[in-house]
Amino acid sequence: MLGPADAAVIARVVPDVFDHAPDARWTAEFLNDSRHHIAVAIDAGSVVGIASAVHYVHPDKAPELWINEVGVATAHRGRGIGRRLVHAVLQHGRELGCASAWVLADQSNAPAHRLYEAAGGEPAPELSVMFNFRLTDGPR
Repeated sequence: MLGPADAAVIARVVPDVFDHAPDARWTAEFLNDSRHHIAVAIDAGSVVGIASAVHYVHPDKAPELWINEVGVATAHRGRGIGRRLVHAVLQHGRELGCASAWVLADQSNAPAHRLYEAAGGEPAPELSVMFNFRLTDGPR
């Protein structure tokens, strides 16, 4: 799990782990926010996998952990790295007092489904629909 002083670690990420190249400004903001969490897998000094999560509270619910993204470099897939990263953020959520965790995956993303089931996740009993709202013209 990375903390506020670990921005240099994110700068050493293999290109296909994140969707886009990390931005130093957003990396600093992420790492300095106590509700944002990121576990990394490192091989030969480079980040080859990540699992990021956010824990949040609501007036009528116990804290929850939302797993935002899991990414593993193509050359490192099939080794259980993603599952271990998911377990790391789930354990971190337990330590934070989160009562549950959840993640969304596209219906067509069979590798993600296998990963989350291998990590102990269960598909939700009913189909949800996600709505997106574009708030800026900048990068997504």
